[in-house]
Amino acid sequence: MNEFEWRRQMRDLRQPLTPQRDLWASIDAALDNAERTQVPANLALREPRSTHRRRWLAAASLAASLLLAGGIGWRTLQVPTAAPIAGNAKAPASWKPSDPRLAGAAVELDAARMELQLAIQQAPDSPSLQRLLGRTKQQQTQLRQLANQAG
Repeated sequence: MNEFEWRRQMRDLRQPLTPQRDLWASIDAALDNAERTQVPANLALREPRSTHRRRWLAAASLAASLLLAGGIGWRTLQVPTAAPIAGNAKAPASWKPSDPRLAGAAVELDAARMELQLAIQQAPDSPSLQRLLGRTKQQQTQLRQLANQAG
């Protein structure tokens, strides 16, 4: 089947169709049966157990949602305490070498070290952040040695 045949078939679907049998007769019969088997008034006021159970589940889910939202809000309002960082009790003061090429690298490494320290305060048990901080400090040490060798 190509696209033209498909489009022709789609156009043919726009034509109105009459049902093969009269639907109103079955609708009238169903309404008549419903009137004959109508529930007495005192039973109609009682709600089935499934409706009661659905209402209880809706209330419980709403309470759980509110509890979750309150817990998240309370957690975000807490001020994180500064956790001691291993081997970082005395952070080196920012150091600026006299050589402008080394000064740019020193600024970048210092900024990276400070960002890593902030990240470690939020996730103190992260070994990857600890490794990155150790590498950054090692690079800062190497940069200071290069500055001392350069004069």
